[in-house]
Amino acid sequence: MPIATPKDLFVVMLSDLRHGAERSQIVYKELAEAAQDPEIKEVLDARASITGNILSRLDECFNLIGEKPVPADLKVREEFVENFRKELAEIKAPLVRKLFVLSRAHRLLHLRIAEHEALIAASGMLAHPAVRLHLEAILAEKRAHAEALKRLIAERVREKIAAAA
Repeated sequence: MPIATPKDLFVVMLSDLRHGAERSQIVYKELAEAAQDPEIKEVLDARASITGNILSRLDECFNLIGEKPVPADLKVREEFVENFRKELAEIKAPLVRKLFVLSRAHRLLHLRIAEHEALIAASGMLAHPAVRLHLEAILAEKRAHAEALKRLIAERVREKIAAAA
């Protein structure tokens, strides 16, 4: 899609965000399976479920601005998943695998947070305050999940220290 207007740019950015959310839903499910830990699996499964709600909100943003998502370049996202699979296959220790999965989930989430922050800043180009509200609500959910992941990582590190003592 050629980008000629601020709205065109917004549509491309919103489309990238939507495609990323679709892919993230799949990635979080894969991360949950790879974790092999009930608590981590539960948190990542919840993230995948919340992502379904996020997709609905993003679709509402498209409806509000009278546009449809445009195709996105998914090479970077696919590379992330492929690298994750390769690196995970090399890790044999269960606790290290759990920490690795949590760290990758945390990294993915922060990439999405950054995309949302940029899109919220760009939403000022539109005369649709409800779009900004939807995006800010999504961002708040993502930040809450990032904090939950951070707590899980800290708990797993404490487990490792306690096991070594």
